[in-house]
Amino acid sequence: MKQILIRPLITEKVNKLTEKHNEEQYAFLVHIDANKIEIRQAIEQLYQVQVKSVRTVIQRPKHRSRFTKTGILRGKTERRKKAFISLAAGQKIDYYANV
Repeated sequence: MKQILIRPLITEKVNKLTEKHNEEQYAFLVHIDANKIEIRQAIEQLYQVQVKSVRTVIQRPKHRSRFTKTGILRGKTERRKKAFISLAAGQKIDYYANV
């Protein structure tokens, strides 16, 4: 079975989302094949909260190159999928409660 939630994304950009929309919003890095229903169920089961909506985005791989003694190494980063979660009013997620 695949692990749906990989890790939470705690960044300034995500914090600004919460302030902008006046509701609790969180971001998670999720498995590339996970759908919105699986993500919703995983969040509700792990954090015991009620999820209002789930938005997902797939981040394309970036091209990277590196100069070494033997020449130029070229490659790509891996594809990633992010999920943005909106919670019902009065709900909060404590990331450190399950550590």
